[in-house]
Amino acid sequence: MIFDKTLLFSDAQAITATAASTNALDFGAIGRVYGHAADLERDVARSVKIPLLVQVVEAFDNLTSLKIDIELDSTTTFTPDKTITIGTFLLADLKAGFKVLWVLLPQGLSLRYAQLKYTVTGTAPTAGKITAGIVAAVDGSGV
Repeated sequence: MIFDKTLLFSDAQAITATAASTNALDFGAIGRVYGHAADLERDVARSVKIPLLVQVVEAFDNLTSLKIDIELDSTTTFTPDKTITIGTFLLADLKAGFKVLWVLLPQGLSLRYAQLKYTVTGTAPTAGKITAGIVAAVDGSGV
């Protein structure tokens, strides 16, 4: 998989407590066609699957599990308007090289901003890093 720096949520981000991803994605403002009263509708994932790859790049220690969510919001406050759970992963799984592949956005989604939220359960880790972002395609390794 090839990561695009502009589509990264986390770039070897150390997870030592519950936290949001270092970066949030902005899908852009919705425009209005000249002469029309209503804004255009946003449908980011219309008829196409947008893959998200979350990869452990440094093994975790201490924690019991790590929950990863996609938070979507209409503003940068991330209260959030919608949360999609990717999954909860046990310490035994969170070794360097562990990959989670997820289809990022459901069709019909109209929210402008997205970030990941990492929720730590158990003792705070002193080691563990994640790189996560939208990728163009998935390799054939059965990730």
